[in-house]
Amino acid sequence: MRILKYVLAALSLQFLTLLPFTQAAQAGLPLVDSQGKSLPTLAPMLEKALPAVVNIATTATVKARVNPLLDDPFFRRFFDIPEQPREQKTSSLGSGVIVDADKGFIITNNHVIAKADEITVALSDGRQFKAKLIGTDPETDVAIIQIKADNLAALPMADSDKLRVGDFAVAIGNPFGLSQTVTSGIVSQLGRSGLGIMGYEDLIQTDASINPGNSGGALVNLGGELIGINTAIFSQSGGNIGIGFAIPINMARGVMQQLIKHGEVKRGRLGAQAQDLTPDLAQAFNLKNGHGGAVITQVSPDSAADKAGLKAGDIVVELNGKPVRDASDVRNVIGLLRIGQRVELKILRDNKTKNLVAVVSEPITAKKKGQALHKRLKGAQFGNIQEGSRLHGRIEGVLVLNVEKGSPAARAGIRKGDVITSANRKKIKNLEDFKAAIKGSKKLLLNIQRGNAALFLYL
Repeated sequence: MRILKYVLAALSLQFLTLLPFTQAAQAGLPLVDSQGKSLPTLAPMLEKALPAVVNIATTATVKARVNPLLDDPFFRRFFDIPEQPREQKTSSLGSGVIVDADKGFIITNNHVIAKADEITVALSDGRQFKAKLIGTDPETDVAIIQIKADNLAALPMADSDKLRVGDFAVAIGNPFGLSQTVTSGIVSQLGRSGLGIMGYEDLIQTDASINPGNSGGALVNLGGELIGINTAIFSQSGGNIGIGFAIPINMARGVMQQLIKHGEVKRGRLGAQAQDLTPDLAQAFNLKNGHGGAVITQVSPDSAADKAGLKAGDIVVELNGKPVRDASDVRNVIGLLRIGQRVELKILRDNKTKNLVAVVSEPITAKKKGQALHKRLKGAQFGNIQEGSRLHGRIEGVLVLNVEKGSPAARAGIRKGDVITSANRKKIKNLEDFKAAIKGSKKLLLNIQRGNAALFLYL
C-alpha cells in the first residue's frame, strides 16, 4: 500500500524542480480580443491582488549533524581532522500576505518563519525589508510579521464562513522560488480536520496548484478578496497532485488579532470532552438521520462547562450562533477564545433545546516530577493531556513533558512528547491512574505511543 503524506509547503533554497504547466480555470472578468470577442480573464483582479502578496526569505542557525567519532578529540588528533562546526546556517523561502497597508502587518505560516534569525520580505515592486516578528501560533500555523514601508497594498478579507464547495479559488505565492506565481481552481471541500497537520484544523481544500514555497501565500476569490492562507499539500512525492489546504481567513484573522494585541494566543478551557454525533448515536438519542452536532462525553468538576450547566449526554448543535458539525468544531471554536470570553451554546437535552452560556477559564495544568512517582522515572516530568493539545481526544494517557539529559528516565529510553498509555499492563487515562498503576512496583512496564509508533519500555 502506498503511504500518502502531508507536506508543509515551505521551500529550501537548495531545492528546485520543473513542473508541467497547468491550465487555469476559465473564469474571471471579461476581456475583448482583437476580433471583438469577449474572453474570460483573471488579469484585472490579479493586477490589484498581486502587490499584496510578498516573498519571504529566512535564515536560521541550527545544530550541525556530526558523526560521533568526530566528537572524539583523540580520534581527530590521530587522523589530523579539524574540529567540526557545531552550528550551520539554513535558508528557506515562503510567502506572505499584507493585510494592513498602514501598519505593515503580514500574515504568513508559523512553519515559514519558525526559528528564523532573520526574516526578509520582498515586495512585487522589488523593494526588500527586514521584518519584525509580532507573534506566532504553532497550533494554527499562523504567524504575524511587520515591515515599515510606504505605499503598501493590502488584500481585503472575505467571510470564509460563506464559502461553498465549487467556488472558484486562486492561489498566489512563491512556489519553488518563482515569485508572484498564480494558479487557479475551485474550493474542493470545506472543514477538513483530523489530518494531523496542525493542532486546530478547519481547512479549505482546493485543487488550485500549491507547491513548496506557497506556504503563507494567499488564496483569493474572483473578487480578489482573501479567503485563506495556503499552508500544506497532500502528496506522495512532495509535488502538487491537486490536493492543497488553506487556513480559512476567519480563523487566521481571529489568531492575528490576538497576536497583534497580546503577542500570543492564550487559550481558555471549557472543561468538557466531546465526540462526533454518529448515525448510531443519533438513533440512540432519537434524532433524525444526518443530524449534525457533538455529544458531550465528560464534564470536569468546577470547570466552565460545569458552571454553565453542561452535562454528559448533551448534544451541542450551535456555538456562538454557528452550527456545529462535529467535535472538531467545538474544539476549534473554544481554541480561538481567550480566557474570560463568553461562549453561547445551543444544546439538545432529551430532545429539548436549551441555551447555555459559559465563560472559558484558564487551563488547569497538572504536573508531576518523575521521582515523586517512582525512582526509575527520575529526571522526567509528566502531565495530563490538556484540552488545547492536538493529542486531546485522540489518545488517552499521560504526556511526557520533559526529560533531563543523562537522567535515569532518559537512560531508560523515555523521550519528551511520549504518551504513556499503560503501566504494568494497566490502561491509564491520567496522572492519578498512572500513580495508582505503578505504586509499590519495583519494576515498570510502560506502553508508550511515540508519534505513529508504539513500544514497550521495561525499567
